[in-house]
Amino acid sequence: MDGPELSRQERRILGDIERELRADQLLDRRLRTLHRGIRPWTTQGDWRRRHGLGLGTGFLAVVCAVLLVRAAATSSPALIWAFAAAGVGTLLCLLVLVIRWCRRLAAASAHRARDPRDP
Repeated sequence: MDGPELSRQERRILGDIERELRADQLLDRRLRTLHRGIRPWTTQGDWRRRHGLGLGTGFLAVVCAVLLVRAAATSSPALIWAFAAAGVGTLLCLLVLVIRWCRRLAAASAHRARDPRDP
């Protein structure tokens, strides 16, 4: 080891920092699931996994709006049923997105409650 040694106070401060980092469960989970890649904090399927449901929900919403306009213009029972099916699918996707958002918000809130120093 080249260079000066740490003083007693510096070793104590470093020990405190290491203890706090070991106690952080969120950081521990993120480091344990870290994958190597172009960006080491993500995987190639990570973007699709995070945004795929949102994009699918948006697509279903557009389809639903188109079907609503077509069904209202033609009064076709097939288009009305297709609109109903697309609407149910869109609402289910939205429900899943809201549940994920609430869980993420609760986890962040719990993390802030454990460590009040974080802004």
